[in-house]
Amino acid sequence: MSSKDNLRKNAVRNTLYIPLTARIQVSKRFPDFFYDEISLGLENEIPNRTIEENSSEYAYMASVCRYKVADEIVRKFIETNGKCNIINLGAGLETMYYRLADGRASFYEIDLPEVIELRKELLPAGARETLIGQDMFDTRWTAGIDTSLPTMITALGVFQYFEKERLINLINDLKAVFTDAELVFDAMNGNAIKYANKYVKKTGNMEAYMPFYIDDSRAFARETGLVFLEERKFFTDARKNLGRRLKLYTRIAMKVVDDGNRRGYILHYSF
Repeated sequence: MSSKDNLRKNAVRNTLYIPLTARIQVSKRFPDFFYDEISLGLENEIPNRTIEENSSEYAYMASVCRYKVADEIVRKFIETNGKCNIINLGAGLETMYYRLADGRASFYEIDLPEVIELRKELLPAGARETLIGQDMFDTRWTAGIDTSLPTMITALGVFQYFEKERLINLINDLKAVFTDAELVFDAMNGNAIKYANKYVKKTGNMEAYMPFYIDDSRAFARETGLVFLEERKFFTDARKNLGRRLKLYTRIAMKVVDDGNRRGYILHYSF
């Protein structure tokens, strides 16, 4: 692996503190909307305050609403299928297991070995959770998973950091392993990805450039051979339930992303 690839991997790894900070801050400000006790317990583990000092209320809400919408989809999948797999690609310090585990689903957290080592220190594996330290593109990580079970694969805050061709190859590899599976990930359109790249640089991470975006979710399904199931806006619940408790700029930015030309969404496909 080249030194450039190593630098890029380190940069992507460092972004794991951005969603953690967002979950902490929203849990403090709006616990009736989103509350993540496990993330709150990790506040002192964040190495510096750079993210907090350079983030807005909108940036926090954008991160948390992504997880809140995905949680709803995954929760419904578990309720529908009972015994199943939930696979989180690029898991980082994500706490979905603690929010959704109910004894039926088996959770698999996939990330780079050094990230999984950090996770083991901060978030030891739960009773039905397996931590796998391996590059998600090397699908040998599937070897220990019962692929006959209904499987939900999530990639939240992950795909943006990779080229589309590489992601299509990954999806094809996963389709060859899992037959009864669904895929959920977040994406932005071309206008939104420009804004997001500026924000990540502002948090102090100069190398984690995001090249991947989707302007047409159905066209992406045709490119990958996936079956399009749904596209959900980020902020529907937040705009309805928080309203004027949010700052004016936050409300305006949410409307632009949901209804304007700088869009972000959760995409849901089946294999």
